[in-house]
Amino acid sequence: MLVESPPDSSSGPIAAPDKAAAPRRRHAARAAGLLVAVAVLVLVCLASVGIGAKALPLPDVWHGLFHYAGSGDDVLVRKVRVPRTVLGLLVGAALGIAGAVMQALTRNPLAEPGILGVNAGASAAVVSAISFFGVTSLTGYVWFAFAGAATVSVAVYFLGGSRSSTPVRLALAGTAVTAALYGYVNAVQLLDSAALDRLRFWQVGSLASANTETVGKVWPFIAVGVLLTVFLARPLNALEMGDDTARALGANLTRTRVLAMLAVTLLCGAATAACGPIVFIGLMIPHLVRTLTGPDLRWILPYAAVLSPVLLLGADVVGRVVARPSELQVGIVTAFIGGPVFIYLVRRKRMSQL
Repeated sequence: MLVESPPDSSSGPIAAPDKAAAPRRRHAARAAGLLVAVAVLVLVCLASVGIGAKALPLPDVWHGLFHYAGSGDDVLVRKVRVPRTVLGLLVGAALGIAGAVMQALTRNPLAEPGILGVNAGASAAVVSAISFFGVTSLTGYVWFAFAGAATVSVAVYFLGGSRSSTPVRLALAGTAVTAALYGYVNAVQLLDSAALDRLRFWQVGSLASANTETVGKVWPFIAVGVLLTVFLARPLNALEMGDDTARALGANLTRTRVLAMLAVTLLCGAATAACGPIVFIGLMIPHLVRTLTGPDLRWILPYAAVLSPVLLLGADVVGRVVARPSELQVGIVTAFIGGPVFIYLVRRKRMSQL
């Protein structure tokens, strides 16, 4: 006769599964990944300072950084490459964060900052400043570009229904305004060849004109935009789940959308003003980051702020190397990279819906 033996109590009670262990592991993995991304960014920054259209030995780069004596190579390193790298950091982070906010605001993982007409508004303001006001310097039309981006963002908000705006209405309004403004830009360029000559370099998107004055003009706007996005991370997380769910979670939809558009305007407007319209960074990086971190903006935003400058500065270094002794503008390099990536993302999204 079989007798069932009682459980062995000497080994103690059976431990319950730790439900918090998996979230802790995910949190640790995300934090470790962010540290790796920061390390990669540091390496890319060093490459941006050390590598350029003119080949410099590492001792000369070191001398220009820490023992500045005013020689030609010292000026190249300290006055050209360092501001260029700093501006690339600021602009890359601004575009990446703006793209993440746009994708959350429109609930479209393939959205990018230009969908609100920010780039078109900046371009229209710059071509007007050049053609009608005789502005010729970058530091002169930075403010025009920023004002144009801000004005268009406000116009798109009201055309999209202001308080009753929805992601679809905002996207449609932004598309319509963008088409109209680029028609205006093309018309002015055809009628004023001098404006065309001065605008075409800026319109391609480049870090080549970076200097400390430009950095000083744009960084406060980018800093305010970043602070706004930190404040908006939680309500935008709720908004991504739908308007009804966001209301149930206590999110103020109107305030969230207005502040999100203001943040995008500050970030993308300042970046576009300083470097021209640089495409695909605000689309690619947040979309790829989401596959690593999930939909939580509290992780997407810092990852985008780190990895977007990696792409921008890396593309800038490639552009300076492949066309020596000249250089290929960073906007062209990112377009070459971004076009195939965008097609791949669209096809993958379409296949997943079949």
